[in-house]
Amino acid sequence: MKKIFPLLFSFLGILSFSQQVSLETIFNDKISIRAIELYDNKVWYSGTDAKFGFVDINNPQNQKQIKLSEKKLQFRTLGQDKNSFYAINIESPAEFFKINKKDLISEVIYRDTVKTAFYDALHFINSDLAFTFSDSDKDNRLKLAVLKNGKWSGFKNSIILNEGEAAFAASNTNIASTKKYVWIATGGKASRILKLNLKNEEIEVFKTPFIQGESSQGMYSIDFLDDQFGIAVGGDYTKQTDNINNIATTNDGGKSWQVQASGKNAGYTTCVKIKPNSKGKEIISVGDQHISYSSDFGKTWKKISEEKGFFVCEWVDENTVVFAGKDRIAKMKLKF
Repeated sequence: MKKIFPLLFSFLGILSFSQQVSLETIFNDKISIRAIELYDNKVWYSGTDAKFGFVDINNPQNQKQIKLSEKKLQFRTLGQDKNSFYAINIESPAEFFKINKKDLISEVIYRDTVKTAFYDALHFINSDLAFTFSDSDKDNRLKLAVLKNGKWSGFKNSIILNEGEAAFAASNTNIASTKKYVWIATGGKASRILKLNLKNEEIEVFKTPFIQGESSQGMYSIDFLDDQFGIAVGGDYTKQTDNINNIATTNDGGKSWQVQASGKNAGYTTCVKIKPNSKGKEIISVGDQHISYSSDFGKTWKKISEEKGFFVCEWVDENTVVFAGKDRIAKMKLKF
């Protein structure tokens, strides 16, 4: 979705959560980062001005950055298989880059020249299969591309989106998966869950009680523990303190959703991640103006930082989370 979030320039926040939370900046640059991947103990990122690179999590002096193009492309997607990274720029023409992990040499392996192309997320199910989701054409048909056997192609389907229903390129996390299913979260005029069965390639569509109806509203990020339990976060980026119907969980694979902590959370949120080995009980989330944590399956939330300007997060291990956003990447240590 072509709505661009306001840039936030306040980076100083006082961290205090039972004296057990610490945040360390490990990378600085003039860049907006909305997509990260972890590999070889490094945070890999793609961002504005065609920038792509990494920073070592434990040795931040070990870092490297390249430009994937001479054009000032904006990247909000990033994925990986065993040998390569993949990134797609937003807006048309969309170029699908493949970057070799060994030498960081890149090549464009696919192009989408349709004027409405705008790729919101790229997600790998396994090393041989990936999906990416773009804003639809004027016919409102669901637009997916699939990577199989190293080649990109359009994914045929009959799903028609509502007028004004799309997705948010907020953190590359509006797609989630297990071995059996892929879930895609939409937002805007309608905020629904699309569930793809990987065995028969059929898609089911489920309504949600999420805030929706305006182009700025809806689900921004989802994560699934298994075939049944999942969580969605979002809100309205034009009203970031609003916190009504902006968090929901499912226990039946996305068919039904229960609103959680409505009116009792930190507001607009762009990324959510379930803690490894917590069976879904512990969850971290981040928005432009907060970092929040749940220890009860997303039912209640505590703001653990007022740090601003982060858009995306990822667990490194059970006690470490990395965050990225405007001009920096940071590492948080948690000891709850």
